[in-house]
Amino acid sequence: MRVALFITCYNDTLFPDTGKAVVRVLERLGHTVEFPAGQTCCGQMHWNTGYQSEALPLVKRFVEQFRGAEAVVVPSSSCVAMMRDHYPKMAAEIGDAALIAEVSQLLPRVFEFSEFLIKRLGVEDVGASYPHRVTYHASCHGLRNLGLGDGPVRLLKAVRGIDLVELNALEQCCGFGGTFAVKNADVSSAMLEEKTGAVLATGARVCTACDNSCLMHIQGALHRQKTGVKTLHLAEILAAQEGAEL
Repeated sequence: MRVALFITCYNDTLFPDTGKAVVRVLERLGHTVEFPAGQTCCGQMHWNTGYQSEALPLVKRFVEQFRGAEAVVVPSSSCVAMMRDHYPKMAAEIGDAALIAEVSQLLPRVFEFSEFLIKRLGVEDVGASYPHRVTYHASCHGLRNLGLGDGPVRLLKAVRGIDLVELNALEQCCGFGGTFAVKNADVSSAMLEEKTGAVLATGARVCTACDNSCLMHIQGALHRQKTGVKTLHLAEILAAQEGAEL
């Protein structure tokens, strides 16, 4: 299959190794990965902060860049949730029949990374090896918007050598929520304290998730506390093979 990668702003700017890991996993499984160079942002940052008219050109840009893709893979559940929840509404709101049709045709081919592996490819064992103690945080968009369920956990359980430890209150938000962490800093910090406490209680050396936005928030607290626990996107664990280091 020819798979188009939408890297997302967060990963492109701050976590480029995640995109590289996605490519390694998909190529290992025998797929060809394409990277449309004209891609930009999904528009979530604009939409969520009230700049909705500014988000619309980004919707059109996404459609323009990916309309011919056999499948689009995105290593971020929050971006996919933005597309599924808001793209059809935005197209309908402006009454653009052509955009409505294109969005409708494209969205069934857009997948969050773990979702693509589990639901589109039907794969759980991707040939990974990661002999370390790991815990998994279920980000809100993946859990509540996309309904990823236990898909990411099943992928992790198939990793050779991994010591996967369940996180208490798995469904609880880490407190990031984009600008929520800025506008409601005290509430966000309290939520983060509970989440990092749960991570440390597992004794894991690594906390993983499907969204680097959540992981950046969690990593900040773990680093400030000098815990030595690190965060790593799910794709990077699934890309790891024998001899992988922390």
